[in-house]
Amino acid sequence: MNKDDLTERFASILRRADRRARERRNEAIPTIYIVMSTCGLASGAAETKQAFEEALSDKDIGARIVPVGCLGHCYAEPLVVIDHPATGFPPICYHQVTVARARRLVRSYLEKGDPVFEYVLGALEENDLIPAVTDFARFNLEQRLVMEHCGRIDPDDIYQYIAAGGYSGLVKALCLEPEELIDEIETSGLRGRGGAGFPAGRKWRLASTAKADGKIIICNGDEGDPGAYMDRTILESNPHQLLEGLAICAYAVGADQAIVYVRAEYPLAVKTIKGAIKSAEGVALLGSTILGTTFSLNVSVFQGSGAFVCGEETALIQSIEGKRGMPQHRPPYPVEKGLWGRPTVVNNVKTLSSVPPIIKNGTEWFRGSGTETSPGTAIFSVVGNVKHPGLVEIAMGTSLRTLIFDVCGGIPNKKSFKAVQIGGPSGGCLPESFLDTPIDFDSLTQAGAMMGSGGMVVMDEDSCMVDVARYFIDFTQKESCGKCTFCRIGTRHLLNILDRITNGEGSEQDLELLGTLSEDIKLGSLCGLGETAPNPVLTSLRYFLDEYEAHIKENRCPAHKCRALTAFYIDLEKCARGCEVCVGCCPVEAIFTTRGRKKAIDQKLCVKCGECAVVCPPEYDAVLKVSPPELAPTLERTPDGK
Repeated sequence: MNKDDLTERFASILRRADRRARERRNEAIPTIYIVMSTCGLASGAAETKQAFEEALSDKDIGARIVPVGCLGHCYAEPLVVIDHPATGFPPICYHQVTVARARRLVRSYLEKGDPVFEYVLGALEENDLIPAVTDFARFNLEQRLVMEHCGRIDPDDIYQYIAAGGYSGLVKALCLEPEELIDEIETSGLRGRGGAGFPAGRKWRLASTAKADGKIIICNGDEGDPGAYMDRTILESNPHQLLEGLAICAYAVGADQAIVYVRAEYPLAVKTIKGAIKSAEGVALLGSTILGTTFSLNVSVFQGSGAFVCGEETALIQSIEGKRGMPQHRPPYPVEKGLWGRPTVVNNVKTLSSVPPIIKNGTEWFRGSGTETSPGTAIFSVVGNVKHPGLVEIAMGTSLRTLIFDVCGGIPNKKSFKAVQIGGPSGGCLPESFLDTPIDFDSLTQAGAMMGSGGMVVMDEDSCMVDVARYFIDFTQKESCGKCTFCRIGTRHLLNILDRITNGEGSEQDLELLGTLSEDIKLGSLCGLGETAPNPVLTSLRYFLDEYEAHIKENRCPAHKCRALTAFYIDLEKCARGCEVCVGCCPVEAIFTTRGRKKAIDQKLCVKCGECAVVCPPEYDAVLKVSPPELAPTLERTPDGK
């Protein structure tokens, strides 16, 4: 088929998509976009959608409800955007739209024209202009390349994606020779977004030159980092951009089979990507003879069992083959001999989703963002002690300070910043002095952290860095496949040492042992899990040595996080007479009433759960913590329990 026939076939599909879009616009009725990704559903978006449907029916108001993916403002879910053309207002974004709020929005805005300013995302002062969705700082400071359409189109409607420019990159790619296509990706400088940052073009070229038939493309959607959900969001919010990138990659390397590997813990992502594959096959954008060409691509979905180590490409391949997910020695590399012995390209969800806009807009456009060695954008799930946790996409080279304080709002509750764990459980803990570090592959590695797949945990002054290191080592130790002695046993020893230190039983020799053992584990492990597992220990030792020394030498946890080194007590001057809140929450009845009708804690019974500090009314703030525990003032119970 010549290029003219190819473009004409796609043009007919595009005309169908444009016609549908025009018909929706010509209806001139309000459109209600409801975020129905996992974060929205967990916050009650399904109930919100039902409330809108019922209220619209009761009021006999004609409106269209469109379920969309994640906008990134996960802290404000359920999120709803209402486009009401008759009012002259731009599309308005509302936050935390409960069932009651949904009904009021129908009654006040859709029926009477009152926008209900108090529900608008972001505080509005008198005479403020109503902000459009793109006016919020989250979007102004971001640069959305992969997430451009997330939260704006129905992920189950392929025509909405096509009308927004989708699949035009695939059409352009099919008009090129595979060699030209690989040249484009190499020139763009696109690096793998799964963690290691290996150049995508180089991997494609190695696979294209492999002398074997039946080449395979695998999309690695096995996302296992604590607090990370970037891949899940793309799969749920804009699956067709991933499929388009998958098809472009397959055409470039000469593959006719592709597999999307998704963990089974992502049921909505699995359902959405399966539906997207079926839709794309229905309009000849996947399957046999794509757009009438000789290029065919069969795409299937494989559900992984949730092992963190299967994020490593050779372990992932073993999993698909029905074997235990364990990393394999390399070489041979998967591009030479991978799944079922065939040349296999394994790329992350974000990597493949970056390909269509590169092909569509050109390499110079892509290199216009980011740095020389790390062009493009990076997607992070920012969680922890930050005002506006959620999903962000920023240009490579943006500083940590800009991301944490400007994009995500900084530290809540007037606390101070302490550290950020970047790169997932195998990343590093960076202190305040590194806030101006550019976010790119090389700068983060030099600082002792890593880009990783994009998980970022922000910690405030109340975080204990020894306990943080212990938490991440506990995770990686449990997720170790057990193949390597250094990883299997070494991480166990690291965990034992950190347990001793957080329990007040550490010694000064433990500090040297932690460093030596960590370096040995890095050198003796086969895959990236073991090679990077000690990073939290090494960086916390480097930047927060004083906290380790306080635990060991002073039997004290400066952050009051380690239970064995912390005691709770009640300040009698602050305690309110007659308040029984803390008494009711104590699981072991350690809190008693003194003769002065104030409350006190029996240190012999206290299990240090901290619930009393949580429930104590903030106007009193009478429950305090102290470390070491022997500094806590004690009151003895009298025989009558007073």
